[in-house]
Amino acid sequence: MIGPRYYFGVYHWRRRLRSIGVDAISIVVAAVVGARTQCRGRRFVAAAIATVAAVRTGRTLRRLGAPPPWSLERAKYDALASRLPFDRSDRVLDVGCGTGRSLVGLAPHVPDGVVVLGLDVFDDRIILGNGPRLARRNAARAGLAVEPIAADAATLPLETDSIDIATACRVFHDLPAESAAAALSELRRVCAPDATLGILELPLVSDGVEGDPDPEAYWSDRVLEAGFEIETLERLELSGRPEPYVVIVARPAADP
Repeated sequence: MIGPRYYFGVYHWRRRLRSIGVDAISIVVAAVVGARTQCRGRRFVAAAIATVAAVRTGRTLRRLGAPPPWSLERAKYDALASRLPFDRSDRVLDVGCGTGRSLVGLAPHVPDGVVVLGLDVFDDRIILGNGPRLARRNAARAGLAVEPIAADAATLPLETDSIDIATACRVFHDLPAESAAAALSELRRVCAPDATLGILELPLVSDGVEGDPDPEAYWSDRVLEAGFEIETLERLELSGRPEPYVVIVARPAADP
């Protein structure tokens, strides 16, 4: 039986296609120079340049499909979702939903009747096809009705104390440190007093951070500074992956 067919877009497509274009020009120029010169040394240099460019092109083409536009890696989302009380929630917010990969991953754990909001800036300069329509379509194929919201995580267009569960999957490490801190503070504002925050992160930290901090310590400190209390902090090892994930489950701290 064939399952639902998803398309999550091609990551970093502009940069990679630009690289392929530059290498293609290098190959053509090297071929022309090599064909027109009688100098053995110049032919050798031209052949070397063309070979290097061809190898680089092949590597970039492989990276265009990394991650594959249809893959999900469901285990990481199951690990996070199994720790979140979806059965006791009315409104769920997924920050940085993009084309819907995280929404599809969380979908099996979300009961019918729960309002799900998928927030993203929907910038297709990074992911080809990134937009509300694709996020909604992928989620619907997973059986999840989603209301996409085009907005910045640092300025959430939501009422205070209006969200029961907020998730952020592989989002904050892509943001500058100040933006990540602002987004976490905004999540604290919109989360209800008994809400739950679930974070799935790579073992990386935000841009602009000096030194080489431990990812678990770094992200736990950022969550605490935003006004949450951490319930779970663990490293998630998945077979076939060289890097683990960091899973954090937290609740709003009581006001002093």
